[in-house]
Amino acid sequence: MELYNAVSGKNYKDPEMLEINTLENVIYMSMINDLSFIIDVRLSLYEHQSTFSPNLPLRFLLYLSDLISGMVRNENLYGTKKVLIPPPRFIVFYNAEEEQPDRQVLKLSDLYAVEEDSPKLELEVLVLNINAGHNPELMKAAIFFGNMQSIQAE
Repeated sequence: MELYNAVSGKNYKDPEMLEINTLENVIYMSMINDLSFIIDVRLSLYEHQSTFSPNLPLRFLLYLSDLISGMVRNENLYGTKKVLIPPPRFIVFYNAEEEQPDRQVLKLSDLYAVEEDSPKLELEVLVLNINAGHNPELMKAAIFFGNMQSIQAE
């Protein structure tokens, strides 16, 4: 919850609002999702990366598809009633030696073989550089920093 609050600017305190839905022990197309959860009817998917990859939006799309499929498994997708899904948010915490900006947005449409003026399917991934000297406002959250330190130590 502290990590979500740190990146979203929110101040949630009730752990009952947080529903962890990370698919444990699941490797999807050689991708292991680090953390997936719902809070306030919003789906957050977080990854930690020690290498930069422009393919992150595609990887998140594949993981999201698998996750949403599980969420709507018992719904009537052919019925007349809307099947509501939580709006997703994708964040990558980047720490590696290759220099990257503090924040950047990677788009699925950047991977399309042909450029589209108005892509019909878009997915944006926010990449936050957590190397020393980057994103100081984010790193001020002590618990967040502790979580990132333990991830980096692994």
